[in-house]
Amino acid sequence: MTAEAGPHDAPEFVEAPLKYLADAENIPVYVASEGGGDTSLHEGSYVMQTVPVHNARLRHQRFSLDREGFVLLDHASAVRDFYDDGEIAAIYDAEVKTLVAGATGAERVEIFDNTRRAASLDVQKERMIREPASIIHNDYTARSGPLRLRDHFTEDPKQAEALLQRRFVIVNVWRSIRGTVLDAPLALCDAASLAPGDLVSVERQAKKRIGEIQQAVYNPAHRWYYFPEMGPDEALLIKTYDSATDGRARFTIHTSFDDPTAPAGAPPRESLETRCFAFF
Repeated sequence: MTAEAGPHDAPEFVEAPLKYLADAENIPVYVASEGGGDTSLHEGSYVMQTVPVHNARLRHQRFSLDREGFVLLDHASAVRDFYDDGEIAAIYDAEVKTLVAGATGAERVEIFDNTRRAASLDVQKERMIREPASIIHNDYTARSGPLRLRDHFTEDPKQAEALLQRRFVIVNVWRSIRGTVLDAPLALCDAASLAPGDLVSVERQAKKRIGEIQQAVYNPAHRWYYFPEMGPDEALLIKTYDSATDGRARFTIHTSFDDPTAPAGAPPRESLETRCFAFF
């Protein structure tokens, strides 16, 4: 009997087109989708650049949040229905806090956002959720990271100012909520391969707030990775902001992409990303 293929049987890398900002001079505006079948608007000039996206499961050296900016961890959840907000609040939030504290050594973890996404338009409409992010980006900038913290603690500005005196990071915990990811996986760029001029601060417009994200211009030095066939008992931690400026990873650009090796008829990806502050 032939053994079934698994994530470690995926190729060493795949060639995939990723959506870069065309240049750093003409600053675009990013208008976030609200969910339910609409799409984010990328008002600016972009270019598709085909790059090798390496199979991270084949790399012998362990990834690190402080070096590459991301790490994949085994993480079975007791949640039975990730579309149930009650289960997320009662079960998953505590699981994530424990996971992030253990992975980072943080003394305190605060969750401030849960976002579900689906690659299927029908699921987006049915569940009123958003589409996979299809543009290279990082969720926060040196400016918007602290602003997001202040915004979270609007009712307690003194606590916000006290927390800003400590090192803190923002971590995105990303996982599949419907089986194995075969369609629209995440590509992540090794933070150590970024040059300062690669990142561009871009205004992010949403219904509830105006923020700021980073987009990126192409640099052939960028090293891209993905974790093929992420399963429901795995969690991908992505560092999207770090207040420390001592040389460790601060920002991690990432995007969904079309995997050319995905089997025909692969089920569309459904995922949950949980954003949290980790304080040291």
